[in-house]
Order: sequence, then structure tokens, then C-alpha cells
Amino acid sequence: MTLEQKLQQLTGSMPELIPELPGCYGARHVTGIAALSIPTLRITNGPVGVGQNDCVAASLYDEVKAGTKSFTVAYTHPSSAKATALPSAISAAASFDPAVAAAYGDVIGTEMNNLALHVFEAPGLNLARIPVLGRNFEYFGEDPYLTGVMGVAETKAVQAKGLIAMPKHFVANEQETNRQKVQETVDRQVLRELYLLPFEMAVKDGKPGSIMCAYNYVNGAQSCESKEMLTDVLRTDWGFTGYVQSDFFAMKSTVGTMQAGMDHEMPIPQQWAPAKLTPALASGSITTAMIDKALERRYTQMFKMGIFDRPLVQTAIDFANNGKVARDIGTKAAVLLQNNGALPIASTVRKVVLVGKASQVYAQQAVAGGSLVGKPMGAGGGSSDVVPNYTVAPIDGIRNTLKALGNTTAAVQLILVDDANASATIDGRSVSFDEALAAAAAADAVVVMAGTVSEEGADRATMADGSTAASTTVPLAAGARPSDGSSLDWYATSSSSAYATLTGANAVKNSQTVAMIKAIMTTASTTGRTMVQKTALVLKDNAGIAMDPDLVGTAGPSILEAWFPGQEDGNIVADLLFGVKNPSGKLPVTFPVAGKGFLDHASLEQFPGVVSADGSTQTVNYSEGLHIGYRWYDANKSGECTVVNGSNPCVAFPFGHGLAYTTFTVTAPSVALNNSTKAYDVKVKVSNTGKVTGSEVVQVYLSLPTGASALGMEQPPKRLVGFQKVELAPGASRDVVISINPAASNHPLSAWSKTSNQWVTPAGAYTVYAGKSSAPRDLAVAGTFTR
Repeated sequence: MTLEQKLQQLTGSMPELIPELPGCYGARHVTGIAALSIPTLRITNGPVGVGQNDCVAASLYDEVKAGTKSFTVAYTHPSSAKATALPSAISAAASFDPAVAAAYGDVIGTEMNNLALHVFEAPGLNLARIPVLGRNFEYFGEDPYLTGVMGVAETKAVQAKGLIAMPKHFVANEQETNRQKVQETVDRQVLRELYLLPFEMAVKDGKPGSIMCAYNYVNGAQSCESKEMLTDVLRTDWGFTGYVQSDFFAMKSTVGTMQAGMDHEMPIPQQWAPAKLTPALASGSITTAMIDKALERRYTQMFKMGIFDRPLVQTAIDFANNGKVARDIGTKAAVLLQNNGALPIASTVRKVVLVGKASQVYAQQAVAGGSLVGKPMGAGGGSSDVVPNYTVAPIDGIRNTLKALGNTTAAVQLILVDDANASATIDGRSVSFDEALAAAAAADAVVVMAGTVSEEGADRATMADGSTAASTTVPLAAGARPSDGSSLDWYATSSSSAYATLTGANAVKNSQTVAMIKAIMTTASTTGRTMVQKTALVLKDNAGIAMDPDLVGTAGPSILEAWFPGQEDGNIVADLLFGVKNPSGKLPVTFPVAGKGFLDHASLEQFPGVVSADGSTQTVNYSEGLHIGYRWYDANKSGECTVVNGSNPCVAFPFGHGLAYTTFTVTAPSVALNNSTKAYDVKVKVSNTGKVTGSEVVQVYLSLPTGASALGMEQPPKRLVGFQKVELAPGASRDVVISINPAASNHPLSAWSKTSNQWVTPAGAYTVYAGKSSAPRDLAVAGTFTR
């Protein structure tokens, strides 16, 4: 290769008609070199399906040449090639089943091959440190072990199709606010035990071909020029042999990035443009050997996956089959949070009312990240914008399922209520809110849909007026709180990918959703069942809601968490509402009681960051240490969360919680050292004590010895170290064994010592818990062992 050819191969290409696929105007590829038999390498976004995928309408190229459109149209235009819009990634995590994550990756890999793509920018392995993170739905929740297990399963499934998976965003990319510039301080023990751990598991167990570096700065170094992360940790400590690609426009320097261990710049030549690389080569600050190494790493993965051997040929996607898989994933991911008798709805029901807000998408359209009323799925700007072949609206799903159950006479009405709870429509007919309540009171079943839409680019938070992606700093608006976006009431008017502000084009509003639900629940039913007995609340959210206490408990509605269901939304939710499918998901995040959550106690330094005296530096400190998610509530860091009768008063629904339309017991827990495997085998008996077939997830948690905190940071009371999903017929029982392998990539028995720069297994007694959720009431001590 000539130097010119090498430099061309180091970066993504400017948008162009793809030489091998001239029907595609593409912006996510490296143009091949036909004379050297180097194929064009095509990259697609993710992680909830084949998103922005290097192929928008070729006609746009003419408009760009004519100057009537910017070349950036190639990155986000809704003419992007169609694919299956899967449920959100957090849905896969909620299944607590690696087979579901594998099915997720299998659909994506199959469709990537259909579309002649090569690299999948996913899975996302960042953690739900803050409930309002705009991309929580793209990730796998608040626990690093669960995230790692799901990430490994999806990575393996994608790469089994001869494709390159790219876990992202390396590392500590836990907020969208000021993501390009924010300076984060994270203790290195915390990095190892929480934020790096899913990536370590993915690298060691999933063997991904690539890793994506992030936008943010960590401990003084920008993520794409951190030698500590990209070379010392990733390659030296973990043995990673793939290549590192930048997030789009993430690289901030020419020399520093290459010296740190970067291999590929996306999406276009900027920091690694020939005009910048040539003088760096001349000065000796970089060498041709460095360039050769970067290309060698990428080409090795391309050869390994057979990309050099496959011509770029597109084939038809089997949308019908892949839609069925998406539907199956969605039903396995839903979590039944509470059931006060409304679910499942009888197949013989005569009248169903579906209730939502007129300003909100949840009851009106299929929901994915960034979905807004009247805006078709896939028309946004986030990495998870998948353009689907079809979508199923909620009311159509209910009608489809009723018809399939043999009920062709039931009346199904759509009620949409204004933000003020003053007026409404019933099937488009204008009525008062009182008339809408009367219709609900007269219905046999009431289904309310609400949620929290979000997308790449912004967190669910109210920022200072004038905040844009170009802003140097992005503080909260005066009077706003970090927790505001955790509510069902908070919404941005025009975009979830841009900062929401107090005023302006994307002003924050209050949908008064919680007040609407309360009004429905306190209405006097005019049928034989109370409103509690016949009302179900379906949540479609980013990753957890701060729950109003009036909605939780025996006086509240039955609550089904459906996440963002994607294109099969209507069918997924209806299958669950009517019991065609039995909910089996578990929460991968904690649902706090409103006012008592982590963000209610977080300082501005923790989120969204404080502005330094220079007026241009915004710094975030992960000062909560190892206490995120359920660990924060377990440790009672606020002083308000002392457990009473096995329940945490700050927690509405705990991590790992999920009910079903049947009941289970988990009994006879024990733990014993397996002398042949050197693992600790945790054994329980699971029994289905109900009347229908269903699935339970056995969860194993571990408490480290009391001396573990002496290694550095204070350890949380427990950590998840194992889980297994088991399906049982009514009356059936099964012994389940979950092994804790001390040598596993998640280091279940160890803590990171900054002093010795290694994992250390503390001496002392380890306590093992087994049960159905992280809540004390759902766990029993399986035993202890000493190291």
C-alpha cells in the first residue's frame, strides 16, 4: 500500500454513492481499494436493530451536489434502509435470559448480512447510573454483571454471522448532557468494579472484533486519547486484539489519539485527515509503523470474519419472521410490577378503553427511542433510529389479540386526554374529562399507557435556556432538579435528542399524567368491578420511573412495564394484557418512590456537573463510588432507606423484581464448594405453585467479607453474581444450580486494589443469598464460605 492509500483507509469516507452499491448514498463506510482487493467496509449503528446503516436514498446525492442539502443528510435521513425495530436493549436485559440477548443479536446479524453490512456499533455497555440518562434504553441496566452477561451473548450472536461487533462507549459514558466536553472524575477502583467490568466481560468472553471509544473525558484524558484505557487496560490487562474506533466526531487530537492506541476515525477524515497526519509523520510524533499497526488490527478482524471474501450483495429481509422474533423478545422482556386483579384481561371482555395523553405517544403509536406524536418511527436523529417495515399501534394490537381469541364483538375505544385534564377525545370525538372518566367507569377493562421517551443526544433533564450541542457547558435550569425527568409528567415538546429547556422550541411541559391516573383510580366504577380491579397501567419507558406512592400498593392499578416495545408494540402489549403470554421479566433497574431516589439526593457535581471558575469546564464526580442502583438503596446512603419488614421504604419496585400470572416459591437454598470445578454451587428448589405455566428467575447475590472495604472504596451490602431463568408447568418443581466461579471474568469474589493494581480476593466470610429479587424479603441466606 502507498502512504496515500494507508491514510485513506484510516478513516471513514465522505458521504458518497457506494461504489459496489450505487443505489445507496452512504456515510458510514470506508471506501475499498479495488486494485488491492480491499472491500468497502460498511458500518451500521445500533443497538436496538440495524439503525442508521450507510444507505439512504441515492437521489439525495443529487441534492447535496446541487447545494440544496448538506452532506449530513446521509447520516439521519428517514429514507435509510428498512430493518426490524426491536424492543429496546434494556428489554433484553429485563428478560434475565442470555438466550433472548442472543436472539436479539441473531436478528440484527441476519439483517446486516441482508443489507451487506459488516460492523455493528453495539452492544451498549454503559450503566444506568442516573435514571434520566437519555440512552438508558440502549443499555442493559444498572448492574455490571447483568450488563456483561447480556453484552457477551449479543456480541457472540452478531459475530457468529461473520460480522464485527463493537461494544460501546468505552468508558463511563453515563450521561448525554455535554457529552462531548464533560470532564468526569471516577475512582479507578470504581471504574474497574462497575464501569469497566461489562467491557472486560465482553472482551474476555465475547471476543469482539472492535471497541468504540467515547466522547467524554475520564480522569483528565479524553476517552479516545487515553493510553491508560486503550492500551494499558484494554490490550495489556485484558488481551484485546481487535481495533478501536472512535464514536462519531469524538476524536480531539491527531497525535495523542494514535499514540494512545486508536485505530480508526469515524465518520470522516478530521483529526486523521492527510493534512494533519502528514506533518505529524514528518516530525516523527507518529510513525508509519503506528499506522500499519492500526490498519493491521482492523484488517485482521475483517479477514477473521470473512469480509474480504464476501461480495457486497443485498438480499431481501424476512420482515415477517423477524417481526415474530421481535414480538417474542418483547413479551419475554415485560415486567409485571404489581397485579391487583386487573390482569390478565378476560378474553370475553365486552368493553375496553385505552387511555393516554393526547400530547404523548404511548397510547397512540408504536414506541421506540425518540418517538413523538405524529412522527414516524425512524425519523429521529439518534443511533437507535431504525426505519421499520411496519408498526403495530396499541389499539390495533388489542383488536388483533381479541380477534385471535375469538372475541369479535368487544368494543375498544381510544381516549386521549389533554395536559390540563380538562378535555379529551373518545375515538376522535371531543368530550370533557368528566365524560372520559365516565367512559372508563363503564368499561370492563381500562388500560392506561404512559412512559418516559428519550433518545441519544440529551438526558431527561431541564437545562438552562440556550443550551445546545455546541454549548461549552450545559447546566440545569434555575429551579430544576436532577430528578425531574424521572417523572411520568415531564416531557420535552419537540425533540428528545435536543436539550429540553424552560422556554424555547423544545420547552419542558407537564403532561399531568399522574394526576390523570389518580383521577381514573378514584372514579366510582359503574360495572361489577372496582377501578382497582379493572385498571392496568402499561409503562413504556427509558429505564425506570420515580413512582408516585399513591400508584403503588393495593389501591393502585395493576402495572405492566413494557419498556420501548419497538415496531411490534401493539401486539406485544396485547399478548401480555390478555394472558396469551405470561410476563416473566425482571427489573434491570430500581424503581424508586418519588422524592426518595438517588437523583433526589444527588449533588449537581454528580449530575449534570458543575461549571468551573473558568466558565468553560463542566466536571462530574462519581462521588457515590460503588453505590449505584440497588447498591445505593441497600446501603441506605440517604439515611431514609432503613429496611422495614423486608422492604425498603425508598424503593417502589426493587432491582430483580417481577411477578407473573402464576406464583413461585424458591426454597431449600444451599451453597457448597464443587471440588472438581472449584466453583461454589448455589442450589435452590423452584416450584410453580400457581395454575398456569410460567417462568421464574433465580438470582444469587454475594456479600464480601467486612474487611473488603479496607482495600479502598466502601463495598455495597451485596452484588449480583448469578441468575438463571426456569420455566415450569403448574405444580412442577425443579432444582436449580447456579455456580459462582472465582476465576470468572466478572471477578465475583474480588475487589480492585489500587495499591497493588490488581484484583484481590479479601480474606474472611462470604455470604450467599438466593431468591426472586434484590429485596431482603425475596432473599434467603444460602450459606457462607470462607476464603
